[in-house]
Amino acid sequence: MSNFTLSRKQRHFWSAALRMALNLPFVLIIMLPLLYTFMMSVTPADQLYSRLVPNSVDFISYSHVFTRTPIPRHILNSFIVAGSVTLLQMATCSMAAFAFSFLEFKGRNFVFMCILATMMVPWEATIIANYLTVSRWGWLDSYHAMILPYACSAMGIFLMRQNYLTFAKELHEAAKLDGCSNWRFLATIVVPLARPALGALGAYVFLMQWNQYLWPLLVTNSDKVRTVQIGISQLYDIDSEQIGLMMAGVVVVLVPSLSIFIFMQKQLINGLMAGAVKG
Repeated sequence: MSNFTLSRKQRHFWSAALRMALNLPFVLIIMLPLLYTFMMSVTPADQLYSRLVPNSVDFISYSHVFTRTPIPRHILNSFIVAGSVTLLQMATCSMAAFAFSFLEFKGRNFVFMCILATMMVPWEATIIANYLTVSRWGWLDSYHAMILPYACSAMGIFLMRQNYLTFAKELHEAAKLDGCSNWRFLATIVVPLARPALGALGAYVFLMQWNQYLWPLLVTNSDKVRTVQIGISQLYDIDSEQIGLMMAGVVVVLVPSLSIFIFMQKQLINGLMAGAVKG
């Protein structure tokens, strides 16, 4: 029995080693641009075009990012915009999904299908209409123009509805018999049970808004409200020192995105898979 157990452990070890060996080249390919960006950010200016591997490292570019550029303000703006949109979508999509999952009303399925149909409309097809709307309302160069157009999404409603459909209908019926209102049922029972899906939705929306470039570029004109993706593009210059500065800014901007992927990877997978099977 002990020999069988030992051989089983050996098979498991070699299987894991083989998977790691097969995945290692793909990991290196994915990490190579990040490593190159970091190397460029710490390379002295006089060695940027003369050496692939610098003789020494210089972190002065990171200091300049926070002291000589408006990047800190842009980072704050991105956190405000991405955080606000994330909270709004978690609230609005949860309420809409609750209505489509637990409430009975005429045309429910038709309305839901119409919402899903909007996912097939390219965002580029609506950008002009959205721009003219926010311009007519006087929202240009403000947080309103970047936050409110993304306050709700069809994808978020679909994700939360699929998760809510896994809940037993008897929960809602029992709550109504006990005199529990729909708002209280949503806040005290549904939302706590749907935390994995909410976490996945929040992480996805935050990343999407953090990486937004074209829409903030169209509706903003000053560094007071511009987001970090625009700020990074403004750092580019033909001067070699500015290239190191831009690379340092890119590394700084990547930190929130990588942190979400590292620390919320399990919750993202569980949340996206929570509504995959109804039962």
